[in-house]
Amino acid sequence: MARNGCDILTDNEALVHVSGHPRRDELRQMYRWMRPKIVVPMHGETRHLKAQAELAREMGIKTVFPLTDGEILRLAPDPAVIDDAPVGRLFRDGRLLVSEADGPVRERRKLSIVGVVVVSLVLSRKGALLADPQALIDGVPAANAEGDDMLDIVLDAVDGTLRSIPQQNRKSAEMVGEAVRRAVRAAVNEAWGKKPICKVLVNVVDTKG
Repeated sequence: MARNGCDILTDNEALVHVSGHPRRDELRQMYRWMRPKIVVPMHGETRHLKAQAELAREMGIKTVFPLTDGEILRLAPDPAVIDDAPVGRLFRDGRLLVSEADGPVRERRKLSIVGVVVVSLVLSRKGALLADPQALIDGVPAANAEGDDMLDIVLDAVDGTLRSIPQQNRKSAEMVGEAVRRAVRAAVNEAWGKKPICKVLVNVVDTKG
């Protein structure tokens, strides 16, 4: 616009207000014109809504409702908050619309930051380890700052955890899986400074051994 001969005013040259939001004096004038019986502050953070409510009361408006997201207000015959409506962002997830609070959305956000480690164990019903533990990492550095292989760090944590649990105490797949999950997350955190998502698959196999 300056190339077209327009003079541009910024806050360096004058007190300018171009946001579209009225100032306090402008709001006071609007209240004098409109003389509302009810004021519902809208748009802004909680502190803005609170300031708007205080200004309305200052102007003599007795019925003021600074609502929070989702609150349903009945305006007549007796103004009151009567219900809550679902609120929040929706994401298009493939062919689905999902809430930002849904598990898959949260998990993918976390995956993008900390990666994932998956461990697979094969145990007998008596708690014996029937095969070498397997692990894979994705989104996690291949080595720590000293150059130690991260996959070896993970498998060492798995091995140390299994050795610390006597075989007779390994009959609970849930307990073994949780112990390994915690140990792996702690080991990677110590090596990397971040705790990855860790999934432990415990396969229990019937065997005569």
